[in-house]
Amino acid sequence: MSSKVRDLKPRTAPARLDTPTDLSSEAVREVSAALNALLADTFALYLKTKNFHWHVSGPHFRDYHLLLDEQAGQLENSIDILAERVRRIGGTTIRSIGHIAKLQRIKDNDKDYVPAIDMLLELMNDNKAHIRHIEELSSEYYVALEVVDRPGVLAAVSGVFGDHDISILQVWQEGLGEDARLILITHKAVERD
Repeated sequence: MSSKVRDLKPRTAPARLDTPTDLSSEAVREVSAALNALLADTFALYLKTKNFHWHVSGPHFRDYHLLLDEQAGQLENSIDILAERVRRIGGTTIRSIGHIAKLQRIKDNDKDYVPAIDMLLELMNDNKAHIRHIEELSSEYYVALEVVDRPGVLAAVSGVFGDHDISILQVWQEGLGEDARLILITHKAVERD
């Protein structure tokens, strides 16, 4: 009697998670580490915001409940964007709750009860810290711009970078005329610049 079930054979491990990039391997490591820390903070801030959304009480319950749900939704939307950015440059990203716990700088709040006003103040301070962390990022940056190919465009673009003390490492152009694309890689720069 023949069986219609075939034997499962072991598969070889998937190929390395290489992604083509113009950034140096050091830049990929640095940017990935910085973005993964931001990603961990975003997860922590998302969960804290949902926690407060679920547990808010008091006379302004409905307003705070809706506000916190909207904020949590915005944080949730940014999580995938950050993780995919890490992968797009050739890095690997967060893999577990434990990984988030190792990287997060936003403190958890596990208290049984938090007054509504304290919830809002804590989230305000956490969001301000999150923004400071973003502004402190320092890396090479890859910038792609759609431009019109004509004299003076590159000078104008480089002038804007110069006004912010950002030095350009590489520049090249793809296409001509109305459909030109200008691609720049900067030297190490701080995000807030």
